[in-house]
Formats: sequence, structure tokens, C-alpha cells
Amino acid sequence: MRVIEFEIKEKDNNRQIREFLRDFGVSSALLTKLKRTENGITLNGNFARSIDEIHTGDRLSISIENDGKMPKPLVDNNVEMVYSDEDILVLNKPPMMPVHESRNHQGDTLANAAACYMDSDTAFRSVYRLDRDTSGLVLIAKNELAASKLAGKIKKDYYAVCGGVLTDSGTIDLPIKRMGDSIIKRGVFDDGERAVTHWNAVKNNGKNTLLKINLETGRTHQIRVHFSHLGYALLGDTLYGGNCEDIERQALHCKTIYFNHPISEKPMIIDCDFPEDFKGLI
Repeated sequence: MRVIEFEIKEKDNNRQIREFLRDFGVSSALLTKLKRTENGITLNGNFARSIDEIHTGDRLSISIENDGKMPKPLVDNNVEMVYSDEDILVLNKPPMMPVHESRNHQGDTLANAAACYMDSDTAFRSVYRLDRDTSGLVLIAKNELAASKLAGKIKKDYYAVCGGVLTDSGTIDLPIKRMGDSIIKRGVFDDGERAVTHWNAVKNNGKNTLLKINLETGRTHQIRVHFSHLGYALLGDTLYGGNCEDIERQALHCKTIYFNHPISEKPMIIDCDFPEDFKGLI
């Protein structure tokens, strides 16, 4: 159970508890759960109703129950934990590891790695996901409130190595949709969904280019599709025509994430190193 305490400031004097909690980010569904939980809402240590008023200096607490089940822990876990506190967990996902369990992947996913660091009766809530072959930071929420407050609010710095030489910077604004009858492959089509990719060329070796990439939209395979369409497929990307001589998966890594902590609301920046197979490509 996660207990969160608030000290009421003067600006919230005489407000109803439910108004205060909703402004903080507590959803209607979670508020209903809190009302049904024994001592789910307390004011100055005593049971409180959501319609009760709060006053300057009061101590308001909410108790969020664990509401799920983690998968079994990963055997011989070597996934790096980059950051952890009561509300969030950040793992550095290695390449070739799926985020979620599926019919073909049981016990070998990032969810199983997270189970090594979290309570067994907590649901696995990945705030976003990376493709199996993409490496880098994945942010996991440890409770329902953290998940809802973080959803769609994470800025990510991706790094990729593409074939060919690019310089300066640019923006790719090309729509993407599923290609033909394929359930996996995407392509650029006029009637697709808008997709916007911002990129900066970091360095090149006359053959390949290291790119820093930020996404304005989050379409499936967006980075891979955009650069392949322009003739600069990511190294190792067999699905979209990348050169596989030096790396066996797409050279794409989520290196840095930026967000406000869901409870303290303080700005956070979390960074990780490049994986070994990524180093030396440039």
C-alpha cells in the first residue's frame, strides 16, 4: 500500500477533499477506490469523506492499495536498475528483450525483470514501451496514481545510427500507416496518421551518422520508418532495409528521459549509457 500525505497550503483553504485530489491528478475511478478502502482518506489522522473541507495546515493522507500481480521474477536478472523510489522504477532495457509477456515470451521480459524490484502484488505498469530490439530507459509506475499522472508526459532522447551521411538538423513530417496486409510493417502513406520526428546529426564517420532524435508523435516504428523512407535506414534494421554488417538489431537507444515526478512534481532527468553493441558504430 502506498500512503501519500499532503500538507494543505493557504491557497487550498476551505476546499473539498475531492476537489483538491482531482486537481492533483487523482482520477474519479481512483477516488471511488479510496472511498471504499478502510482509511483510504484521512484528515489529521481521522477518517474523512471526500466532501469534507480542508484547511490551511491540515494533513491529508490517501492510501492506495496494491491492485495486481507481477509476473514471476526474471531468473539470473542482469537488467540495470537506474532509479527507484516508492512510486516509480526506471530500468535500462537491453536489446532483444520484449517489455511485456506474450505467448512466445514467458519469463524473459522486462516485466519479469521489474518483478525483481517490485512487490509481487503490484501490477506491472510500463508508462510507455520500446520495441523488443530497441534498448534503453523504460519508466514503470508502481501505483495507479503515478501511472495516470505520467501517461503521455515523458520526453525522451533517442539516439540512432543510420546508414549514410546526414549533417545539421531537421524535422520529418510524414504520415504513417500499416503496410498492406502486414500486421507489423509500417510505411509512409498520404492517408496515414500524422507523424513528426525531430533530429540532430551528432557526428558521422563518412559512412554512417549518429543521430539524436525527439518524437512529437508516437507512431509504431516511427523513427525506423521515417529514416528508411528518406534512404537512411537504421543500421541493423532488417525490416526496413538497414545494413546488418556491424550490429544485429536496429541501432536505436532511448538514452535520456525527462518528466515531472508524479508525487513530488519535481522535474527529473534520468540518463543511461549506450549498450555495448551500439558503441563503436561511429
